[in-house]
Parts: sequence; structure tokens; C-alpha cells
Amino acid sequence: MVGTDINYAAALLKQGQVVAIPTETVYGLAGNALDMKAVSQIFTVKNRPSFDPLIIHLPSFNHIRFYVKEIPEAASALAAEFMPGPLTLLLGKSDRVPDLVTAGSALVAVRVPAHSLTHELLSKLDFPLAAPSANPFGYISPTTAAHVDQQLGPQIPYILDGGPSIVGLESTIVGFPNGQPTVFRKGGIAVEDLEKIAGPMIIKPHSSSNPQAPGMLKSHYAPRIPMVIGKPEDYLEMHSADEVGCIRFRKPAVGVPEAQQLVLSPAGNYQEAARRLFAGMRALDGQSLSIIVAELLPEEGLGRAINDRLRRASAR
Repeated sequence: MVGTDINYAAALLKQGQVVAIPTETVYGLAGNALDMKAVSQIFTVKNRPSFDPLIIHLPSFNHIRFYVKEIPEAASALAAEFMPGPLTLLLGKSDRVPDLVTAGSALVAVRVPAHSLTHELLSKLDFPLAAPSANPFGYISPTTAAHVDQQLGPQIPYILDGGPSIVGLESTIVGFPNGQPTVFRKGGIAVEDLEKIAGPMIIKPHSSSNPQAPGMLKSHYAPRIPMVIGKPEDYLEMHSADEVGCIRFRKPAVGVPEAQQLVLSPAGNYQEAARRLFAGMRALDGQSLSIIVAELLPEEGLGRAINDRLRRASAR
């Protein structure tokens, strides 16, 4: 069921059930982060491997201190600038956080979402919410309630509808190993903007197993239709034009029907491109195509995070 009843969503969560919630990044599949059964249900519904850790969501930065051992100065500075918002901090966890949430890691990923409905929901609860993206594991992340309903609707009791996600990419995850600010996942905040606050960042590559933070697996965010990085013209020799879809940054490709193309931002706006990426990938994945060819964006600003998603969607 899809609706906007925050009290109903809160009641279900207090009963130990899972609920889909809106955030500014993507929709999440939420459950009580302190309830092992609820957390297990998240993994089951998503078919998510238990070695992939979850992010816990809180109503304010002040709540974070109850679930971590300490907050580095650089983390506080980033939080002051970007929370609430698409920033996740990876910090040493307190004993309150179950090991299942962190996949046995001594670190926990915490964030404060910038969505009015979810903020109100979190304020009604006396526990944090563990909430990975509300989609089957490995598939394209959902940015509307309808996306969630299409894939997980029969498996969950309620989807809290907060409209389309305004960022459209998952949060940027920053940790502090040995005191060094480190990007564990590129996301809705550009690395350049983080560096203005916390100085030079180390950027971690993704991993294929035992990831250190949520969203680090090499293959992820993938459509069911095979996807490659390249130029459409290189594949039109192997496929007929009506079998090829493409994702481009600013200009459409020559030789591919318009309905089979996703042009992310004709104006070259990275925020618009990020916002349109996942919904556009889903639209292409619903067509009768043999292949989707994606063009990488310039490696700057949110282009880095978009390229990260495109590369992982094409990793098979």
C-alpha cells in the first residue's frame, strides 16, 4: 500500500515491520536498526547479502553520538555544512548498534536525511532506522514510490510516498581512517565540495566482496538489459538500431531512435543529470532492447558519482 500516513508508518516500524521511506537521495527500505528481526527482514526482502552493511538514519546530528564512539573534528565540520543532506559518516560504532547492521564491522554508517516526511517520521521514533535502497539487491535504485511499489510492493506493508527524490543518487560516504578524511562511496555531494570543508580526500575504490561501507560492491545499480560503457555507433554494427538504447550527458546519439535515448541534461547540469539517472535507466530497462550503451560524463563534480554508478551498472 502506498500513502502519506506518517503515523501508520511509525506504528508499523514500532511493531518490527519494514516500511519504504522517501529521502532526498533515493527511497529506502527501513526497519528498526536496533531490532535484529527487523534488520533481518530488510536483508530478506531485498535479497541482500549479509556481508553488505546498512546505513542508519537519525533525526539530527545530535542523535548520532548515541550510536558512535567518537566524532572526529572533521566529521563535525562536514556535518555542520551538509547535514541534513546526502552525507553519510562512517564512524566507530557503539555497542548499541547490532553487528548485523554493520556486517560485523567496527564502523557504522550514519546519516540525517533531508526530507520533511522522513524527518517527521524519525522524530516519532525512539530508535534509528536502518535503510538501504528500497529495491531488489543489485538493481537500479528507486527514486519514486511507484518504483518501490513495482518491485517490492507485495512484500512490504507500506510505502510512504514523499514524491520524487530531488538528488537521485545515494549519499556520499565519508570515513576517517587514521584521521584522514576518506570517501568510501561517491554520491550526492561532490568530492570538491567536501574538500572545501575538510581538506584533501582519499577516494576508495569499490570492492567485490566484504565491503567496508554500504554501496561499495563492484557490480551494482544494474538494469536487467546488458549495459556497456562506450559509443553507440560501435554497437550499431552488431545490433539493429531498434535494439540499442543509450545514455548520454548532453547530446543525443546519431542513428538511435529518440525513444531509446536518455539524455541526462542538455544544459550540462550535473544535478539534473543525477536526478534523472536512475529513473531514466529504469525506463530504458523496460524496453525491448538488446543492449544499453552509456557515455561517461566529465570526471568533475557529481559527474564522478554518476560515472561510478554507470561503471558499476555495466560491471558483470
